[in-house]
Amino acid sequence: MQDPVQPDAPGDVIPILGASYPAADIEAWDRTYVWHPFTQMQDYTGRDPVVIVEGDGVRVRDTRGRWYYDGVASVWLNVHGHRVPALDAAIREQLTRIAHSTLLGQGNAVTAVLAHHLAGITPPGLTRFFFSDSGAAAVEVALKMAVQYWANQGQGQRTRILGFTSNYHGDTLGAMAVAPDETFHWPFLSYLPPEPRVPYPHCYRCPLGRSRPGCGLACLGPVEEALAQEGDRLAAVIIEPVQGAGGIIPAPPGYLAGLRELCDRYGVLLIVDEVATGFGRTGRLWGVDHDGVVPDILCLGKGITGGYLPLSATVAGERIYAAFLGEVGAKRALYHGHSYAGNALAAAAALASLRLLTAPGFLEGVAAKAETLGGALEPLRGLPYVGDVRQLGLMAGIELVQDRVSRRGFPYGLQAGWVVADRARARGLLIRPIGNVVIFMPPLASTPAELGEMTAILTGAVAEAQEALAALAGRG
Repeated sequence: MQDPVQPDAPGDVIPILGASYPAADIEAWDRTYVWHPFTQMQDYTGRDPVVIVEGDGVRVRDTRGRWYYDGVASVWLNVHGHRVPALDAAIREQLTRIAHSTLLGQGNAVTAVLAHHLAGITPPGLTRFFFSDSGAAAVEVALKMAVQYWANQGQGQRTRILGFTSNYHGDTLGAMAVAPDETFHWPFLSYLPPEPRVPYPHCYRCPLGRSRPGCGLACLGPVEEALAQEGDRLAAVIIEPVQGAGGIIPAPPGYLAGLRELCDRYGVLLIVDEVATGFGRTGRLWGVDHDGVVPDILCLGKGITGGYLPLSATVAGERIYAAFLGEVGAKRALYHGHSYAGNALAAAAALASLRLLTAPGFLEGVAAKAETLGGALEPLRGLPYVGDVRQLGLMAGIELVQDRVSRRGFPYGLQAGWVVADRARARGLLIRPIGNVVIFMPPLASTPAELGEMTAILTGAVAEAQEALAALAGRG
């Protein structure tokens, strides 16, 4: 096993495509030329950022020779680890044929094979795959698909989408409109259509002041009220099975089933965004499997290629698909597309990833590791500045609070989560918090031993951070 933190080697030379570059130059160019997403660059350039050179299994190495555990699966993407022989070989083999060809008006063989295999494992009846290249794009397609589904049937007034507060579906305009965030999207709020929204079920901070299990899923009440109020103006409801960027908040058992029933009763489509939760992340193949729910439209991304290449899919059943068929002059087709949709290299990686993911024992192993993870995180609940520990599968969120009794959080500007992340990095684990929530989402293929080491680092970092969090609480 590599030493997770090795001495700095600023004089190292990094080979890239037959050329060699000093590590210090690469770090300087990163600061000078690269504008990083979701990053305050003034803060980034003033810190000691990590610049990754290579990966091996569930670890990555930076320009200074330091190895770290990949504790957020390269932002929730990685399934099988880095440099996986089966995935590497699949991409090399596909390169001997073709790297990319368009799906606009023609097909490519490997993408057709991928769609065939996906149709065998997606929830029953979801058999039509519209490929894109990002999770946000998959959501955009789903929203347009839902609205046009009704328009094609003469119900053009159904243009509104019911979303949930603090859900996150991406940063394209449609995705922002159904999940606007005052922190991330503030300049654009007046530009977005006023889509209706209801509170997401949050048992730790229940907006109705109720508690489980005696609440009877009262949180479905606001959904029904919105459905009744919107009437035939509503095209669809969109939801995450686990609220991801909003704090790793799993919907309570039975909630998705109740939502499915409400959508059926009021005659609207149900869109489920499984970009983050799909492909085994929750311990089941799909997040909806925990409630036995089949949505009308399913959004897939992130883990679809095992974390190797950009690919996503919007999946619908035959009823939705049939509404788009007709003569060209009828303009019923879904006029949407991306240049790299269904990229052959990405599809080859996805196909190889599916073979590993559906191999006997893989998902059962994830479920067993999730149970172990839950036990390992339990001691954190007693720490003074830990308010809640949430987990489903290999998705975990540790919410930091200033006061456990009132559950008052730290102001966003204090970046309390980074107090823990910096300590975890020093110990050899890379994690990326969001606000007050420390997120731990390792690759699914992490061995029990690796998962144990990562969890020990994480819990140690949270414990070590308590004194610094106390100082922040004094400022907050």
